[in-house]
Amino acid sequence: MFTLEIDGKAVAVINGTEEVARDLFTCDGFKEDIQAMTSEGRPLWNGTSELKVRPATEDEVEIFEDALAEDDSDADFESDPRHATTEDDEDEADIVFLLDIDEDEGEEDDGALHS
Repeated sequence: MFTLEIDGKAVAVINGTEEVARDLFTCDGFKEDIQAMTSEGRPLWNGTSELKVRPATEDEVEIFEDALAEDDSDADFESDPRHATTEDDEDEADIVFLLDIDEDEGEEDDGALHS
């Protein structure tokens, strides 16, 4: 598993290879998403800071696994724009945000993103 780190802050964990992590975390669509998403009222990424991909720590892996287990057990799961599935992708990967993402009105946030 690999973690996206921005300005020294762990932002998200992905359960893919390093290549998959780098490809996803640096693609234009993901960059647009993390500029639009906020935590405590601030964008996750300012558009200029380095997007660092590194191996996930044990704590980050545990948070990732707990979030997916909670998501899998949620019988009332509803579609969320942050839960994107790319059917063309051979490398299916899940992303869990490590920061509390500000919710849009009427949305429930569980922190997990599937791609």
